[in-house]
Amino acid sequence: MKHSIFDKIFLGFLVAFLCAFILVVIYSTNASKEALVKEKTEVITNQAYLITEQSVAGYLQGALSEQDLQNNLNYYSSTLDVSIWILDSKGVVAAYSVAEGHPEPPKNIFFIDQNFELTEAYSYTGTFYDTFTDEVISVAVPIQYIDEPSGMVIIHSTLSQINEVQSNIIRVIYIPFLVMLIISFALLALISQKIMRPIRRINTVAESYSTGNFEVSMDIKSKDEIGQLASTLEYMASELSKLDEYRKDFISNISHDFRSPLTSIKGYAEAIQDGTIPPDKQGKYLNIIVDETKRLSKLTNSLLELNKFDSYGIWLVIKDFDIIKPVKAAMRFYEGTCQEKGINLILNNHCLNTMVKGDQTKIQQVIYNLLDNAIKFTPSGKSIYLTLTELNEKILVSVKDEGCGIPSESLKKIWTRFYKADTSRGKDKQGTGLGLSITREIILAHNENINVVSTEDVGSEFTFSLAKSNEEATEEES
Repeated sequence: MKHSIFDKIFLGFLVAFLCAFILVVIYSTNASKEALVKEKTEVITNQAYLITEQSVAGYLQGALSEQDLQNNLNYYSSTLDVSIWILDSKGVVAAYSVAEGHPEPPKNIFFIDQNFELTEAYSYTGTFYDTFTDEVISVAVPIQYIDEPSGMVIIHSTLSQINEVQSNIIRVIYIPFLVMLIISFALLALISQKIMRPIRRINTVAESYSTGNFEVSMDIKSKDEIGQLASTLEYMASELSKLDEYRKDFISNISHDFRSPLTSIKGYAEAIQDGTIPPDKQGKYLNIIVDETKRLSKLTNSLLELNKFDSYGIWLVIKDFDIIKPVKAAMRFYEGTCQEKGINLILNNHCLNTMVKGDQTKIQQVIYNLLDNAIKFTPSGKSIYLTLTELNEKILVSVKDEGCGIPSESLKKIWTRFYKADTSRGKDKQGTGLGLSITREIILAHNENINVVSTEDVGSEFTFSLAKSNEEATEEES
């Protein structure tokens, strides 16, 4: 049987309150009984001395007869609801009061206790040597007559009055406390149910999310922690929905990007194998197969790199380096390609000091990606400009081309994985749609920014920032 949080909270509070209540009852009962017994003992002790001085002393002096003494004892007994024993100097019970429910005293006190002391006052709570069936308060006061021990007055009082007072305490204190406890638990139940309703709703919606249904709404409008939790889960569902869409797009894109070169490779290879393509033209188609293979290899490497970024983050080795070095290295690498396409590659350095902080290998990859992207879309006879400028504590690196530009509706999508502005994929058959995604991931990992400005039929300019270094570039480096 499952127990809800409310059940556990309710039972926990119930057990805690009951334990506390029982402890309070036990302590207060014992404490009140002890206080009442002490007070009653003091009253009985005073009465014992009063009886000794007025009645017993008068009897010993001859002022009172034995009947007068008995009448006095009976009066005190009925008034105080006590049993009174008068002992002589030998422990013999010389007189006693008759009280309802009280047993007759022994003939001699030494019959029940041979070591009973007749000269010392004391009080005792118990059955008085098993003389009484119930507990009584016993007070013993010695009788002094002409400075000589002449016996003892012993008064026994039952605890019925004390028990009655304790019952009144229970009625006055404990019953209202129990009523308050019941009301408190009723309020606790109402509050807990109010809390549990949104929690149950969250659990139900979360189960829907687990099945892939991210359209279910929480419908929880509170501003407390539960409302914040519901908002967080709704945001999580929204992100999971986007991730699900991305997964579907990813599978679609990767299938397309792998299917096209594989189809070309398979088709041309089979044509060469069965002799459809004559030997004098096989070299051309073998080159196509090699290019498609390179494209697959590039796509696979890019996917592995992005997957590594997603799983472990981008591992950066931050150090000071001269940004001009990877820029010039990239220009040398693409110099031959630019000459073949008739593209001018121009460097503009407006910085006095080109030392920056960053991961040189990763930044070099960014420059290669941006320059490769610019070369693909720049026609013959046009130029590509690599420009370095200073802005406050940053160095800005821009790659500007005079190509076809990017449509305005595509500018926000170019950072998306597999996205290509040409939906037909005809303009860039060697592209994977991952280069700009990798570039942006690297720049963001440096806590820097990358932006693009583009106009159709005019060209595009990609600009990213890097933090300046305090070191000075050497003459050999620049």
